[in-house]
Amino acid sequence: MTTPPHDHAAMLRERKAAELRALWRKLVVGAVLSAIIMLGAFPQLLRAVGLGAVADVLAQPILLFLLTLPVQFWVGAQFYQGLWLLVRYRSADMNTLIAVGTLAAFSYSAVATFAPQIFTRGGLTPDLYYDTAAVIITLILLGRYLEARAKAGTGEAIRKLMGLQARTARVRRDGVEQDVPVESVIIGDEIIVRAGEKIPVDGAIIAGAGSVDESMVTGESMPVEKGAGATVVGATVNRAGNFTMRAMKIGKDTMLQQIIRLVQNAQGSKAPIQRLADRVSGVFVPIVFGIAAVTFMVWFVWGPAPALTFALLNTVGVLIIACPCALGLATPTAVMVGVGRGAERGILIKDAEALELLQKVQTIVLDKTGTLTQGTPAVTDVIALPPTHTPTPPRPPSQREVGNQAPEWLPAIAALAARSTHPLSQAVAAHAVAKRVTVPEASDVTEVAGQGLMGRVDGAQVLLGNAALFANAHVDIAPLQTDAYALAEHGKTPLYVGVGGTAVGIIAVADTLKPTSKDAVAALRALGIEVIMVTGDHAVTAQAIARELGMDRVLAEVKPEEKAEKIAELKAGGKRVAMVGDGINDAPALAAADVGIAMGTGTDVAMESAGITLMRGDLMAIVEAIRLSRATMRHIVQNLFWAFGYNVVLIPVAAGILYPLTGTLLNPMLAAGAMAFSSVSVVLNSLRLKRARIA
Repeated sequence: MTTPPHDHAAMLRERKAAELRALWRKLVVGAVLSAIIMLGAFPQLLRAVGLGAVADVLAQPILLFLLTLPVQFWVGAQFYQGLWLLVRYRSADMNTLIAVGTLAAFSYSAVATFAPQIFTRGGLTPDLYYDTAAVIITLILLGRYLEARAKAGTGEAIRKLMGLQARTARVRRDGVEQDVPVESVIIGDEIIVRAGEKIPVDGAIIAGAGSVDESMVTGESMPVEKGAGATVVGATVNRAGNFTMRAMKIGKDTMLQQIIRLVQNAQGSKAPIQRLADRVSGVFVPIVFGIAAVTFMVWFVWGPAPALTFALLNTVGVLIIACPCALGLATPTAVMVGVGRGAERGILIKDAEALELLQKVQTIVLDKTGTLTQGTPAVTDVIALPPTHTPTPPRPPSQREVGNQAPEWLPAIAALAARSTHPLSQAVAAHAVAKRVTVPEASDVTEVAGQGLMGRVDGAQVLLGNAALFANAHVDIAPLQTDAYALAEHGKTPLYVGVGGTAVGIIAVADTLKPTSKDAVAALRALGIEVIMVTGDHAVTAQAIARELGMDRVLAEVKPEEKAEKIAELKAGGKRVAMVGDGINDAPALAAADVGIAMGTGTDVAMESAGITLMRGDLMAIVEAIRLSRATMRHIVQNLFWAFGYNVVLIPVAAGILYPLTGTLLNPMLAAGAMAFSSVSVVLNSLRLKRARIA
């Protein structure tokens, strides 16, 4: 039996919560026992407050041994995985140092407890370091607990998204409406969604209309008006209206589950800089063991009496202070916080490598259609000739535009456009609806491939199309050609309008730019990034749009299969390249780029090919993604600097280099505290990303 998606997610959350609770229990036990052991190790503290009898009991070596035993082998059990690696595979990690260091302190104390004669024969008075072992383990476990809490915190955005999923759906089956668990919905089900309800799954509206709050996936606060044929996303909210939709994607295929999967994959991945840190740790640990061995020998041979005690103390100090916990935390904590912050802003980062590489990008290639533009054509200009058709001097199209007053021929061409499924015709029909014109009936409508439409309205011949259509119909368009050329230079498609054998005007159609495209290009250039537009459009049209946007370069008349080649050429020039697109034809280029960025409003293929997906159509999200990447890497570098600096400075101190000069030694317990503080500081520095300014 298959576990429902939300039940599976709940199980994972409960498992993580259980692990955190178990870690907390160990931390509490370790802290309580360590506190008691500390009082036993320093009985003078109790005697100072009149508790001499208690001090005498707690100072008993056997009692201290028994109190330390669960801390060493239960509270600190997870650290022995590193020791097992060393024994079985001759490999070491950060846990190896912790296990070896605390075992050294515990074992020395155990020998001093049960066989003190080994030391007294040499004239030494053995000291006990149960407190050192217990406090070290507890402090390190505190750092691990804070790390686990940080990881849980960075997953908050995911949990919020999962919590938004609808639990039930109202489906119509065999003419009967019934509420069923969302897991029971099947593709093709008709689902009724009322005002104020969550949309259960992804699908398309087949009847009715609604005002849908899509902020969950787009970040936009304004509801989107949806009517028949419009797609809707599961877990978004229908704020007003009622509609019936058909289920198209369910379960793991819904947009919500794709978002969750992308973020989870990213948080589990490693950036190249993290792999570097791992390799450094692999070299660092053996070096530390070497330093520890030299420290022991030097102090044992040339150290003051009792030489063995000094040798052991300083060796343990080296092993503890060198623990690369902070180094191990430096990258993953920052990556997880960065990925979580991106998810909150509608920036879905598929893997940590994309997050790292984005801050190195020098050139961004933007696909035009659907990325810089809305992706659907719309009417931009309407020019009507005077009734006398008197030729006039060339003037910019804006001087001939008809404002809110629709020209008298608009109903006629709308009648033709309503009979066609061509995108340009649909744009004209939509414009007529927006102008609230009454559309008459058309007859004898013919769609001439590559030219336009012709038909009859109220007995008159009506033409809508390009110059070839009018030439074949022997209709003169000379009075309109100056305006047509001007429109074409601005990247618009002029459609000539003819009524009754006479050219009467032009209606221009274009894929309009998104409102934020120009600002986004300017912001990218301000970040020092070269911005290039790639399009299959004619060079004249492409250059017009590029000039309007302030592009650095434009690659025009590029076929879909050539986009990846253009990306390869840019990379061959030594540049780090990001590609932004939304269509299936952009997928190869997205995969070929150093970083592929897909628009979430595009196709699933594009999203799968990209390392980063922008759920908002707003191109300013690209700017935010770059700022987020730079901020994340800045925090990682800060973390690594402090982790390495801490090790480099304190290892010699722990080895006793200051002792000949100042008589100063670094107590292993203080070394553990410093190490734990370093780890905590790395986590806290990573969490600062939550407040980084990226918008």
